[in-house]
Amino acid sequence: MDNMNKPIYLDNAASTPLLDEVTTEILPYLKWLYGNPSSLHRLGRESFQAVEKARSRVASLIGAKKKEIVFTSGGTEANNLAIKGISSRLKRLDPKRNCVIASSIEHESVLGAVRDLEENGFNVLLVPTTINGRIEPENLKKTIPSDGVALVSIMLSNNEVGTIQPVKELAAITHQYGGLFHTDAVQAIGKIPVDVKLLDVDLLSMSSHKIHGPKGVGALYLKEGLMLDPIVSGGGQESDFRSGTENVHGIIGFAKACEITSSRLEEHRASLVALRDYLIFHVLDKIPDSRVNCSTEERIPNIAHFTFTGVQGEDLVTQLDEHGIAASTGSACSSKHQKPSHVLKAMGFSYAELTGSLRLSISILNTKGEIDRVIPILADIIAELRTHSPFDKSK
Repeated sequence: MDNMNKPIYLDNAASTPLLDEVTTEILPYLKWLYGNPSSLHRLGRESFQAVEKARSRVASLIGAKKKEIVFTSGGTEANNLAIKGISSRLKRLDPKRNCVIASSIEHESVLGAVRDLEENGFNVLLVPTTINGRIEPENLKKTIPSDGVALVSIMLSNNEVGTIQPVKELAAITHQYGGLFHTDAVQAIGKIPVDVKLLDVDLLSMSSHKIHGPKGVGALYLKEGLMLDPIVSGGGQESDFRSGTENVHGIIGFAKACEITSSRLEEHRASLVALRDYLIFHVLDKIPDSRVNCSTEERIPNIAHFTFTGVQGEDLVTQLDEHGIAASTGSACSSKHQKPSHVLKAMGFSYAELTGSLRLSISILNTKGEIDRVIPILADIIAELRTHSPFDKSK
């Protein structure tokens, strides 16, 4: 397939392709080193040792200790384990510790977890956001009740518009009020430096397939000394925090992706910033009545989120797909259900702005040549859609 007909993938915030080095690392554990890490024979011991080595590599990426990493099936399970596991344990030890706080723009896996807690008697509160998707420390202070909080969960960077949150300040405020702090760092890992000690967080969620690793594996950083109630019971793997046979080849691939990310972070970040800014400039230059959302510098380098007046985002995604261009309106978990983004709604977007938005997310594998191919196609599609728009563009 020549480059002009090759599909263009601009949905890397949803998932990323495997790097060749990751595929190479995984292959032996799919074909030959297939032992169960809990088995006592040689193949089992080799798998166990590989998982433990991988644990160290994952920990190294975020400045954690090996024993502070709990492997999960992905970011969603890591978020649920952190929020439900810590909250239920704290309340069991002290029934008065039943307040849990999240932001209004969290990923659905966080919001779903806190809704489950609310149904089980927890006092759940949401911190509002600014128009740029930032959670201000003062707003967190105003949200925390006078008698304190058990857990605060605020993402490190938003998965739709890319805003980086002031997590260090938010964690400090939470600790002042006697609470623990969890951050969903799924979108931030591999895009910006992340150090759990500098951020002073108690729990942090990660996912492999956002950093060119395999799907179906993630991790939870659990600060040394903390305990939580497991949400999956059984064989007692992962120090009794998460039972189930380890996804050995997935964990190996995740660790390799972490190693690559760690060694090339600044190089990759500079490359992503340059390509993202190139994309934004040409979209705004070539397409009238377009706007980039979250224009602050405090955002991750791989996401460009746009609003196009007079356009339905789902129609835009569908027509881009017909031209071999993969994009999205926002979170993959929400887009499939065809409902307006709760993130954009919380940021104060009108209905027309909510439905006329597009997220283009890049990776280190994208090129300027691909962006040059996308811009005229995107411009033509938007011009055509606007001729049939139900919205009054004068408003």
